[in-house]
Amino acid sequence: MNAMSICTTSSSSSSSSSSSTKAWIFHGVAVGAAVAVAIGAHVYLNLRRPGKFRTRVVGIIPARFASSRFPGKPLVQILGKPMIQRTWERAKLASSLDHVVIATDDEKIADCCRGFGADVIMTSESCRNGTERCNEALEKLGKKYDIVVNIQGDEPLIEPEIIDGIVKALQAAPDAVFSTAVTSLKPEDALDPNRVKCVVDNRGYAIYFSRGLIPFNKSAKVNPQFPYLLHLGIQSYDSKFLKIYPELTPTPLQLEEDLEQLKVLENGYKMKVIKVNHEAHGVDAPEDVEKIERFMHERNLS
Repeated sequence: MNAMSICTTSSSSSSSSSSSTKAWIFHGVAVGAAVAVAIGAHVYLNLRRPGKFRTRVVGIIPARFASSRFPGKPLVQILGKPMIQRTWERAKLASSLDHVVIATDDEKIADCCRGFGADVIMTSESCRNGTERCNEALEKLGKKYDIVVNIQGDEPLIEPEIIDGIVKALQAAPDAVFSTAVTSLKPEDALDPNRVKCVVDNRGYAIYFSRGLIPFNKSAKVNPQFPYLLHLGIQSYDSKFLKIYPELTPTPLQLEEDLEQLKVLENGYKMKVIKVNHEAHGVDAPEDVEKIERFMHERNLS
């Protein structure tokens, strides 16, 4: 509503003059406030230019033994190495990470990880998801970090450049508390609920994630011409937001889709998304192990 129209409705000239004066005072205050906000925003953004803030970064690989679909998954052998070791070795190559740790609630996983030289943080069995495990690990680290990267332990071929990419995206987006990556969705994965899909807006912020195909057209068929996006799972958080996350009440969409990032969106926070050219090779079920080993053999990856 226009403030001037509220202040100038009167039948007498004296009242009109008084109202007009009030209107100009009100207008002046409003303009002054707007200028102050603009200056404040300018200072805020300048303080948060890439490289000027969120500079201390830790990578955390959450790993649990108990999995409904694949118990003991972090320890499964992939061409002679535990999967968790392969993920850790790839993460260590990311130039943006100051430190990489593995967070687990299982002694078998912890012993295995210490055996190949990883730093391990023991976390509670009560953590409901990887994000909460990352938060607990961050608290136990005892060092101050600005960004926490949640690196999925079941992505043994994760590209270090993707880790660096989502870190840079969060450093460059002061209005976001979370960043993640997507790639092109293969047609054969369109209806697989283990392959999470994503839609983003024109500025690269997440709109929604789903185990179903999104967007879903009225023909109820996959459109081979549409650039569907596959969520890669890796994500980074502003460390202050990570401390808030466990206190947020689980949300309906999060619970229905069983996707923790939806709690971020449902609570009104912004999430930056980058698109990368990466062939996803996540291990969600036992049959995926053979697929990834075959892929590695074909490309002479050891």
